[in-house]
Amino acid sequence: VLNSCRRLKLAQTSRPIIDSTVHQKKKESSEASQPASTRHRRRLSPSMAAPAPEECLDVLTAAGDKTGVSKPRSEVHRDGDYHRAVHVWIYCESTGELLLQHRADCKDSWPGQWDISSAGHISAGDSSLSSARRELQEELGIKLPVDAFELIFVFLQECVINNGTYTNNEYNDVYLVTTLTPIPLEAFTLQESEVSAVRYMHRDEYKSCLAAESGEYVPYDVNGQYGQLFSIIEERYKDNTESRSLTLQKQISRYAPIHLEPELTTLSEGDKEALGYILKASMVIDEIFYEQVWNSNTMLRDWLRAHADSSSLDSLKWAYYSINKSPWSCLDENKAFLSTADSAVKLLTDATKPISGWKGLEYRAAFPLDKPRGANFYPADMNKMEFDLWKSGLTDKEQKDATGFFTVIKRPDALLTTSVVESDGPNQTNTSDDLFIVPYSKEYKASLEKATELLIKASDCSDCPSLKNLLRTKANAFLSNDYYESDIAWMELDSNIDVTIGPYETYEDGLFSYKATFEAFVGVRDDVATSQVKLFGDQLEDLEKNLPLDNIYKSDNVSAAPIRVMNLLYNSGDVKGPQTIAFNLPNDERIVNERGTSMVMLKNISEAKFKNILKPIANACIREEQKEYVDFEPYYTHIVCHECCHGIGPHSITLPGGKKSTVRMELQECHSALEEAKADIVGLWALNFLINKGLLPKSLSKSMYVSFLAGCFRSIRFGLEEAHGKGQALQFNWLYDKGAFILHSDGKFSIDFTKVEEAVESLGREIMTIQAKGDKPAAQSLLQSRATLTQPLRVALEKIEHMQVPVDIAPIFGTASKLLANN
Repeated sequence: VLNSCRRLKLAQTSRPIIDSTVHQKKKESSEASQPASTRHRRRLSPSMAAPAPEECLDVLTAAGDKTGVSKPRSEVHRDGDYHRAVHVWIYCESTGELLLQHRADCKDSWPGQWDISSAGHISAGDSSLSSARRELQEELGIKLPVDAFELIFVFLQECVINNGTYTNNEYNDVYLVTTLTPIPLEAFTLQESEVSAVRYMHRDEYKSCLAAESGEYVPYDVNGQYGQLFSIIEERYKDNTESRSLTLQKQISRYAPIHLEPELTTLSEGDKEALGYILKASMVIDEIFYEQVWNSNTMLRDWLRAHADSSSLDSLKWAYYSINKSPWSCLDENKAFLSTADSAVKLLTDATKPISGWKGLEYRAAFPLDKPRGANFYPADMNKMEFDLWKSGLTDKEQKDATGFFTVIKRPDALLTTSVVESDGPNQTNTSDDLFIVPYSKEYKASLEKATELLIKASDCSDCPSLKNLLRTKANAFLSNDYYESDIAWMELDSNIDVTIGPYETYEDGLFSYKATFEAFVGVRDDVATSQVKLFGDQLEDLEKNLPLDNIYKSDNVSAAPIRVMNLLYNSGDVKGPQTIAFNLPNDERIVNERGTSMVMLKNISEAKFKNILKPIANACIREEQKEYVDFEPYYTHIVCHECCHGIGPHSITLPGGKKSTVRMELQECHSALEEAKADIVGLWALNFLINKGLLPKSLSKSMYVSFLAGCFRSIRFGLEEAHGKGQALQFNWLYDKGAFILHSDGKFSIDFTKVEEAVESLGREIMTIQAKGDKPAAQSLLQSRATLTQPLRVALEKIEHMQVPVDIAPIFGTASKLLANN
């Protein structure tokens, strides 16, 4: 039986839930003299226990999806049904040891063998993380919070044991708990029906025993999938300080530091005083965003900042973390540049039974290697299928709240450890025993109350009526969770201080693109530049009527988008990594349908990017005869048109069956990338349309395409996990396949002006038709086939890399810092 499982390179860890009274022995006095492989062991004497009612398990498909059926555990193993379980490993970083448990002799699988620290099934309806926490507490008497558990991989076990009577087809979520020092053996409270002893063993020694297929241990193939346990630990604890430092230095160098010091001479004294409070409120917004990215992000930030002076490596960790605002690199497909070994240390004094002379359990606040797709908007172990099944049982209003911009989804056990426990409060929806809907006004209550107070003070100081109105309505929205009135006030803002503050973009929600992150942009309006771009907003209705799209899908209610140009003074919140050069808001479809959108251009950011990035890229990638066409005017004009074109095309749609919906709701995680691609490509089409109408100079007709081509390479360097980069790759590959972009033998590119216009129009039609139909399968197909790193793109990126062109800029807010220092 063991050999058959070893051939499958799999192992089995199933267990019943049994309630028993534990009787423990004192440690044997001879234990200290035992060899390393048997030291650190705790045994307990057997006693009689009565089994609890048999647990039921969710039955899965072979692919791991829920079938909606649950069965008793014994029947699942009798019938070979696929199901889920958890493995929890405790690792001590100071000794390099793993904690092993000795399975009780009464177990129906692998009795009397050494195995995982703790393991067990995920009962029907339970979540993975709550099961991991429960198993650790039941089997070993250790109670740990959510942030102690790091999901490192998922492992599929498929084997047959016990002479063919026990079939195990099990998906295992493998968790790692990292402690600084060993947990004293006396601190464990063992569940005798499951565990007869525990011991620590060095990871290398344990790995060798598994490789030798020692009969003392439940078998795992260390050369197969389960070998990840050892490779992950080995990689994060090897001595590679020099190589890590070099890597971080290279990553940081991709951002060119830019000092932003716009003049405040146009501001009245009242507005200058108000600006100080606005900047302070924006700093509060930053706190909320850190929390939204990942549940322990703020703790990690504070830890890295506090230890930044400990070594040159620690300084580099903090510097690059500050750019990304998380341990995942924006420019590297969100690959982690830190690990749990770099994370914050927390002390728990009550995680186990008290031990004299021991201060308590110290552990690393864990974070996953893969950035959570649902950020901190959903439970860490919730998947899309669970959400959709839960949502299907809600009322229409509850469904709207669940998928709305301004709510988070939680499990009941998470709510018990937060301030959001007023389950009968007016703004909290308790819809089931599985998941909860919590409005932002409750979830971020303390921070939002602080920001509200600051905005009200700013409003009192300002002598600009529209700014006063914006600040007041935004303060009200923070507490009410209703942002409609404040978004209208933002659209009507006419002030020398330009402020955008609140929850807007949904890029961080990689599961559904439902949830909005908080951000703030504060700047000084450029009146001259604002008057120059008014043309685009005035032409939106005409552009909508002439879109390359079937008339049935066009909107009759397009409003001119007000355009404001400002020089950025300060930003915060969701402004990590690559810097925003413009934005088009609001995203609320109600306002888009009623009043359109407004646009804000960040001129000093655009100028910095063109000078430091786009020009060098053009020198590296564009053929000599077309290089002259790369100029700031067409580059900046297309940015303006891009933002305008977010306001046209499909938004609210009617599905084939007559149901009313929105593009965002139907395309979900595909929405952001496709919408960015639409705004880009329709922006090019719109520029050509306005040139043909005589509203823009003909000198733009070639320069806009060549500047756009150079801009493609700039955006793709952001990575294909980022919406703009993915959307840009889609456009480049489409236009390249249509012959509009040409790669020459010298590795440089040019535009075929005879083909580019038709290629642009065809892609605009393709994207907007998918959006109008709410056709998610077509959106997925288009992105999968076109939003890829093709060979022509690799050629360009290698050239840019060789020339060490910065990928983006890192703003240094000189004027804002001086202003805050004086307040």
